[in-house]
Amino acid sequence: MLCQHCNQNEATTHIKKNINGHCEETHLCSKCAEELGVMEEFKMPSMNDLFGNSFLGNFLGAGVAAMNSLAGVERCQTCGSSFNDIVNSGHIGCSDCYEKFADRLEPSVRKIHGKTKHIGKFISYDEKEEQNKTEQKADTNHLDTLKEQLKTAIKEQRFEDAAVLRDKIKELTEGGNE
Repeated sequence: MLCQHCNQNEATTHIKKNINGHCEETHLCSKCAEELGVMEEFKMPSMNDLFGNSFLGNFLGAGVAAMNSLAGVERCQTCGSSFNDIVNSGHIGCSDCYEKFADRLEPSVRKIHGKTKHIGKFISYDEKEEQNKTEQKADTNHLDTLKEQLKTAIKEQRFEDAAVLRDKIKELTEGGNE
């Protein structure tokens, strides 16, 4: 198959685009693909891109950290991550990052997980007891409310409502004894 751009050389690069359900195929030779900049996104970075022009990139990035510290960028002492690194990658560098950036991470953690305190996969017995006490208080408050509503219904001579309330109270008290 010939290159669709120059119509002279054999096509070695085949590009298939699917935009909103519309498929488009392009066949190019290596020279035309390079001229059109098609292969730029697949190009491997050079050593110069990785390490910069200085001696081993100022010892493999030490210069970048020094430049960031001069610019006022806060970094974790353990892993060297900045808050921007965490935002861009979506990954927290290490456990010390939680402490270093706690004030900025807390709103996101709260949105995602609902709580900021990690209690593990299984709830401890203390947590279960605390949860049971909270539920019992809620049940007691609900029972007290129903009893007040029952008294009001009897005073106002709404006996059908009173019978329904009585049954609910009976169900709650008998359900708690089982």
